[in-house]
Amino acid sequence: MCGRFVSAAPVEDVAAYFGAELEAGVHVAPSYNVAPTNDVHAVLVAEGRRRLAALRWGLIPPWAPDAKIGNRMINARSETVAESKAYRRPFRARRCIIPADGFYEWVSVPGEQHRQPVYIHRSDGEPLAFAGLWERWQRPDGEPLRSATIITGPANDRIAEVHHRMPIVLPPSAWPQWLDPDCEDAAALGDLLVPAPSKLFTFHPVSWEVNNPRRKGAHLIEPLAS
Repeated sequence: MCGRFVSAAPVEDVAAYFGAELEAGVHVAPSYNVAPTNDVHAVLVAEGRRRLAALRWGLIPPWAPDAKIGNRMINARSETVAESKAYRRPFRARRCIIPADGFYEWVSVPGEQHRQPVYIHRSDGEPLAFAGLWERWQRPDGEPLRSATIITGPANDRIAEVHHRMPIVLPPSAWPQWLDPDCEDAAALGDLLVPAPSKLFTFHPVSWEVNNPRRKGAHLIEPLAS
């Protein structure tokens, strides 16, 4: 799964990396501990143009009675996303990319009561492009609220040392097809939802401070002193 991640790069750099233009009002603060219900950057196509938007993390289906349902819909399983009641509609036409610098997982440590957080990122320092879905929900006051979820799948051999699942990370060659709202070929889209190569990733243990979603500082990704 993916329950916390890092999104700290300058928004202009993120937009340039993904070849997107900034939507008006995108003011997501850099965070080294993005948690569910936080706003996140999302690359999507609207009116034929690739844009970088700000969406709430935790997808809220249009039929949801209130926004709280999104709190537990931060991840969608690649194996069922095309058929799921909550995700099948955005899978057809509202796909996005969630940019990230890295993400956290927790591992059991012999003799320890608490699991140890580790920070996972690309070995070359490049951004990660999480496959995501987005939706639009209408607030009681009539204002729209856009939200997103991250698609996860089985872990590659490297990440499996930490957790049995991982976010789907899309290579640049897959971005045009994934983001194209006119592409409704479920089989072809499903073929993109595979584990990224193990060689891309590295990880190291970090402070237990990351367990507190109010902690957002850069020190959270620093390796623990041995």
